[in-house]
Amino acid sequence: MTQSHPRISKAVIPAAGLGTRFLPATKATPKEMLPVVDKPAIQYVVEEAVSAGLDDVLMITGRNKRPLEDHFDRNYELESALQKKGDAGRLAKVQESSDLATMHYVRQGDPRGLGHAVLCAAPHVGDEPFAVLLGDDLIDPRDPLLQRMIEVQEQHGGSVIALMEVDPEQIHLYGCAAVETTADSDVVKVTGLVEKPDAADAPSGYAVIGRYVLDPHVFGILRRTEPGRGGEIQLTDALQQLAQDEKVGGPVHGVVFKGRRYDTGDRGDYLRAIVRLACEREDLGPDFRTWLRSYVAEEMQQS
Repeated sequence: MTQSHPRISKAVIPAAGLGTRFLPATKATPKEMLPVVDKPAIQYVVEEAVSAGLDDVLMITGRNKRPLEDHFDRNYELESALQKKGDAGRLAKVQESSDLATMHYVRQGDPRGLGHAVLCAAPHVGDEPFAVLLGDDLIDPRDPLLQRMIEVQEQHGGSVIALMEVDPEQIHLYGCAAVETTADSDVVKVTGLVEKPDAADAPSGYAVIGRYVLDPHVFGILRRTEPGRGGEIQLTDALQQLAQDEKVGGPVHGVVFKGRRYDTGDRGDYLRAIVRLACEREDLGPDFRTWLRSYVAEEMQQS
């Protein structure tokens, strides 16, 4: 029999990082505002939360992150100028971001890791399960990962993390989960977690990617969690405790994702994400694909 658990309504988006891998572009511009084609990366993430039914969004920000707030606020001067020009198309795009969700903001202060950023959400979230979406991972809207994770949490309770199988030589870049199979082919039970293990020490090939649905008991654990790898408070360490003791916060399950994910966390993957998304756009794709094929053919002839 399916259990009844509180309905998830809130999403938390940590966005306090310095974006050092994208310097000098991020010296004065938040990395979350870097455009992916013609929308900032952060808007894709908020749209994903809203499409999953989460229209109460808390963004964890830091110094020099004011443009994030401005982007999701009204810009009356710009809207007025577009109205006077009769540019209804661009006006709709400008208003879209301010109408997406009910946005809230809190500053992290000191950059003490993802676990600390999530802990900053405790006063807003209260005693409810909630989702966490990291801005470096863009999930294609045709592959509704977050909706599936919410379904699993509503069925089993506890917490749910997103997992993706990666090559062994890449596992050291991620948190890694030890898992057991369940009756559902895309769901596993998580029995342990290790933050960025060497390939030889990894308990599986399943990497934790940037989507979580968390039980509020995680806040109490995070308050007691000492800094771990990199001197930061790791969310992985708190989830490890939840996985080992189901009496506190319920079990931890993982949804194995096999869909389209665009990693904007480093420069190369960021560029590849732009190319893929541009190729799939109805308004840009045909001409862009033609140019891209021609460019690749020329490069191959010269090499």
